[in-house]
Amino acid sequence: MQFCKTTSGWTLEHAGRALLCSSDDFPFLFLGRGSESVDMYRGNFKIEDYVTERLPLRVSGITGPVTTDAGITASVQYEDKVCLTFTLKDDCAVVSFALSDPSWNRVWLRIPADTDEACWGCGEQMSYFNLRGRHFPLWTSEPGVGRDKTTYVTWRSDVENKAGGDYYNTNFPQPTYVSSRHYYLHADCSAYADFDFRNPEFHELQFWAMPDSIRIEAADSYLELLRKESAFLGRQPSLPDWVYNGLIIGVQGGTERSLGLMEKTIEHGIPVSGVWCQDWCGKRVTSFGKRLQWDWHFHPEMYPNLPETIEKLHARGIRFLGYVNPYLVEGGDLYREGLEKNVFARRADGSVYLVDFGEFNCGVIDLTDPDAFSWFRDAVITRCSLDIGIDGWMADFGEYLPTDDIVLHSGRSPMLEHNRWPALWAKCNYEAVSNAGKLGDVVYFMRAGGTGSQKYSTLMWAGDQSVDFSRHDGLCTVICAALSAGMSGCGLTHSDIGGYTSLFGNTRTKELFLRWAEMAAFTAVMRTHEGNRPEENFQYYDDEDCMQQLKRLVDIYVALAPMLKALVAENAASGIPVQRPLFLYHENDPRCLNEQFEYLLGSDVLVAPVWHAEAETRDVYLPEGSWIHLWSGNACSGGDVTIDAPLGYPPVFYLADSPWASLMEQIRSRFA
Repeated sequence: MQFCKTTSGWTLEHAGRALLCSSDDFPFLFLGRGSESVDMYRGNFKIEDYVTERLPLRVSGITGPVTTDAGITASVQYEDKVCLTFTLKDDCAVVSFALSDPSWNRVWLRIPADTDEACWGCGEQMSYFNLRGRHFPLWTSEPGVGRDKTTYVTWRSDVENKAGGDYYNTNFPQPTYVSSRHYYLHADCSAYADFDFRNPEFHELQFWAMPDSIRIEAADSYLELLRKESAFLGRQPSLPDWVYNGLIIGVQGGTERSLGLMEKTIEHGIPVSGVWCQDWCGKRVTSFGKRLQWDWHFHPEMYPNLPETIEKLHARGIRFLGYVNPYLVEGGDLYREGLEKNVFARRADGSVYLVDFGEFNCGVIDLTDPDAFSWFRDAVITRCSLDIGIDGWMADFGEYLPTDDIVLHSGRSPMLEHNRWPALWAKCNYEAVSNAGKLGDVVYFMRAGGTGSQKYSTLMWAGDQSVDFSRHDGLCTVICAALSAGMSGCGLTHSDIGGYTSLFGNTRTKELFLRWAEMAAFTAVMRTHEGNRPEENFQYYDDEDCMQQLKRLVDIYVALAPMLKALVAENAASGIPVQRPLFLYHENDPRCLNEQFEYLLGSDVLVAPVWHAEAETRDVYLPEGSWIHLWSGNACSGGDVTIDAPLGYPPVFYLADSPWASLMEQIRSRFA
């Protein structure tokens, strides 16, 4: 990195290219004032802003650059308002900001861009992998139902529950993006942000507070760039070996029903690695569907003698998974204990802040309070889950921190704590597992995320997709989610096979379930979910033919275990995700920059899931190389191909010289 003075400003260059710059004609920094309106309804946020002032800043003085022990440093003064301090070392630059007047509460940074540039990341994005051409508000929330304002499901969700969502809504926003100009930029700022990639000449990053700093790091290749980015953000640990033994089945309804369905699954030859009973804590029925009793200990009527049941499952090599989130239902046992320990966030009048989660209210654990954090970690996660032998759980939610009339122990504004909440929640789970000495054996999966989640999340899942093939909320969105999360430092992710959300007559079909399952066989984890309305939706265990087809797909997943373990280990060691965008290995192929419905499993196995209903073929783009079609053994060169794709046979290709070629041949001989 090089810092250079210019006639009216400065440039930050790498390999002769300006990554950042500032001049009278191209301002880098804008300050403004604004007032926001934030309305939360059950985790869905309506956010509006009224900007009263915005002005570009001119450079008034530059000191340096000078060489110090920390690297090359320089400082830039913008009038009497902001001072920037640059620290450059090797291929990395950190720019720190000092604001003289905190009443300036809106900040915009302009970053030079190329017309044909691609950008990826901003956390987990569901609708668009390449961010170019759109803007992305960064605020953790419910992702929305339908997420397409032209559809009936989204319209109805908006009208009835303010829950329709849009293309940018995400559980996992992060102020980090990766550019095809071979750099990543990360902002150290938890405030509401909006990264705007619409202008052909620049990206404009808006923050509702001055960032502490931005970090920009460059590399010669995308792979090296991801190694650097993940080294900075932190890396996920490897998954337990037991995960690869088969399917994690999501069932509920108590011991008799859940284990009965497990036995039925096993009797049909389907390998089962775990039984996930999200209602281990009890259930409640709402207008949305079957919900849980948010009191995180096992329900003695539905799951009597659960610790003994778990022991018996362990003796058979089967793990038991539960559910937990950082809220406690009003009136529950743990809620009453929490009141005694004073662990809840409060209103300004001192009363407990209760959040409406849909026909029941819950207290918010104040994770900024070290005592409350430790109590939930030890008294809830450790005592109620780990100590009775539970092997993992869905660590749900994390997006619902309110912003109005809430007082937190940290003393910080909830507008600044809101986007930090998912990482605090991840850390709480991580410490419970780590302190128990069970890291590497217990797996919890999260949908909410943010800066810092990487190190503390053993596994992500893509959230609550609709049970359909829709473009913005169906099967295809979990491919985009995995790719964007991988470019944001989270390379271990999976999804609910068959989706979750069923509303307004939208129900899961057998075809959808099997298309989802055939994709999941080529991911790190296979896990089913009955959905929010199990009785109205297709379930694999009710259909003999589906169970036979599912058995084959799970057998393929188990056969892939050597490869999957190696890829998961690579993610833990170097931050290279399990599901990878094509351009990581085909940097000079412009088609690969925008591909979001195919992925590489590792470096040389290409997966192109079928994501349209009633499709019998799939158009696939193959980068340069000699590719072998997994099911037929036919060779294909790079370019566009149309391939037969009957149910159970998703288009999968591997390079002829792949180190996994023999494994692929074994799979073809057994399952083609």
